[in-house]
Amino acid sequence: MRIPSPAEIQALHEKHAPTAEAFTLVHTHCEIVWGIAEQLLSAPHLAHLDAELVRAGCLLHDIGVYRLYGDDGRLDHGNYVRHGLLGHEILEAEGFHETLRRFCSHHTGVGLTRHDIVRQGLPLPPADYLAVTQEERLVMYSDKFHTKSRPSTFLSPDEYAAHVRRFGEDKVIAFQALRAEFGEPDLTGPLPGFGTEEDATAAAVRG
Repeated sequence: MRIPSPAEIQALHEKHAPTAEAFTLVHTHCEIVWGIAEQLLSAPHLAHLDAELVRAGCLLHDIGVYRLYGDDGRLDHGNYVRHGLLGHEILEAEGFHETLRRFCSHHTGVGLTRHDIVRQGLPLPPADYLAVTQEERLVMYSDKFHTKSRPSTFLSPDEYAAHVRRFGEDKVIAFQALRAEFGEPDLTGPLPGFGTEEDATAAAVRG
């Protein structure tokens, strides 16, 4: 399997982004997620992971968000949970390997199960969308610490744990398991490629 370069992935974002503002918001978020993952990958116990694959997964995971923008430039928040599956479809149409497509469809929250979808009436085909490989889990975990909301912001591990509790105690337990597996990112120091958290936030709100 060939893994696309950051430049190739950026070109793909540019191709599918409906506006320059949407591109800046989504692509910068993906870059920040990679900065967080790259920091976590420096831990010796994670040295065996495929860093190139993790980077591609981080940079691709939210590409489906572009399909949720309407003609008026507004994001369809009601269907946001579909963005992972939409990204999977984009990458499939572009000829990407299933290994890469799964970073899109299997990163939402701390994993969506068939039971979650049926119980919550989510607009997704009932199935388990769970991160399985360590690379998938790291991308999913790294994504939890930065939000694309306006203004763009970072979440500490404790803040995300409090956020996910509304979906059930099992989700908190799943997040704590990821926390134990990968450790906690330092969001107060420099992020690879961005400098400080303030630099990364400024980059995410430009445009």
